[in-house]
Amino acid sequence: MEASNHHPRAVLADDERLMRDQLRARLAEVWPELEIVAEAKNGLEAVALVDEHRPDIVFLDIRMPGLTGVDAARQIAQLPPREGHADDDDLLPEIVFITAYDQYAVEAFEQGVADYVLKPAERERLQLTVGRIQKRLAARRGEAGGDAPAGPPLQQLLHALAGKLSPGAAPQYLEWIQATVGQAIQMIPVADVLFFVSDEKYTRVQTAQVEALIRKPIKELVDEVDPRVFWQIHRSTLVNVKAIAGVSRDFRGRQIVSVRGHNEKLEVSRSYTGLFKGM
Repeated sequence: MEASNHHPRAVLADDERLMRDQLRARLAEVWPELEIVAEAKNGLEAVALVDEHRPDIVFLDIRMPGLTGVDAARQIAQLPPREGHADDDDLLPEIVFITAYDQYAVEAFEQGVADYVLKPAERERLQLTVGRIQKRLAARRGEAGGDAPAGPPLQQLLHALAGKLSPGAAPQYLEWIQATVGQAIQMIPVADVLFFVSDEKYTRVQTAQVEALIRKPIKELVDEVDPRVFWQIHRSTLVNVKAIAGVSRDFRGRQIVSVRGHNEKLEVSRSYTGLFKGM
């Protein structure tokens, strides 16, 4: 049971109504405090409903028509903060995938970034998932017994799952950035980039020698750069793993990444603190 009066809220997305009904009934048994605030029949609906309700958890069927659960998760991970709610919306919802394809699900999900429920949802297995999610939510609120997720970043898991859903050609990651440096256009090797930081209009591309600007937002770059090399640590920040010199905490308790070859300090938002387990 949770140690807080906060009632967790969830959005449930599955194109099969019977599956939604069954999962809702099972969740009511194992987690009666959980409030299902909305249900979606496809991935597009799921993204819109998560944007509207900002739930603590989203249950996503991994194979839905139009927009798969993986695609929906990618879009949910890039939802902008609501106006006037920047601090609250610093947190992404916990993502639980609903899948019938266990041959790769276990391998991908056991990394601990997201959880999964196999169809049909069995009470005992769902109880394990609920226990893990409750610990993560407690960790977000700073409660005793909470355990933040460890392991590779979410986008790395989503890339792996997308590859399993659409096997075939190996992904082609961005190798060069065409950016504005002063009045000139310059080609910058992506491997040289220390970090990308976005504001409302531009994304700053920072290497050890050059600071440049591009118009491509972080939410597009996430899908174009190699997730094993660039980790998203904030809605507006991607950092080259090889450029991370260390992680410390500021006076507010926020994790701060120090960058090799540059004096910039990059803030880690609460949704990504599990990347640096034990800090």
